[in-house]
Amino acid sequence: MSGAPRRALSLTTATAALAADLRGRILDHELPPGTRLVERELVETYDVARHTVRGALRELQAEGLVRIEPHRGASVAALDPDALLGLFDLRAALELEAAHRALERNGGRAPVSVREAMVELGRLCRRRGVAWRDVVDAHDAAHTALVDAGGSARIAHAYASLAGEMRLFTVALRPGLSMRFMAEQHERLPDELDREGVVALRRHLEHGARTVRDVLEHA
Repeated sequence: MSGAPRRALSLTTATAALAADLRGRILDHELPPGTRLVERELVETYDVARHTVRGALRELQAEGLVRIEPHRGASVAALDPDALLGLFDLRAALELEAAHRALERNGGRAPVSVREAMVELGRLCRRRGVAWRDVVDAHDAAHTALVDAGGSARIAHAYASLAGEMRLFTVALRPGLSMRFMAEQHERLPDELDREGVVALRRHLEHGARTVRDVLEHA
């Protein structure tokens, strides 16, 4: 962070603009997990007040993207193998139940909204020069579409609370998964759901968890 060039912020509240810029840099892996976010350096880099920096960091902490520790300050959050296991268990429980409900409500077939979101993710992955933050957003939208299709507001709310950690999960996929494979994996998932039901989704989720675990263990 030290010596970084000044960065201009768009016209919105300074706190929201700073949070948005840092969020994008985290999701693009410009600020990798574990990077310290020093208040003084952020004040100088962005030419904002200290209370603006603190507000932005608290916002990102609430999303699960930043950790703030007493006497140590803020840093970009990281998933360790134990945290990954816990996240996978909770994510799988919510997403599998939602998928079961979605298939029941749609005659055993993947809803159109899910197909469209998966196709959009695949299209984005195949685009030249795509920013990884856009892939993270599209991946989140595709799996959220599946959860929302289950029709349970409680499950959708609980799943949304995992959004920050899920984004870190997708960021961690980057070194271990080609964009082409990611596109193909999600494009075929709706048809696999039609044929195999939630078994296909469990296999999909387990593959992602194994990939991230391998990346973390070799980091």
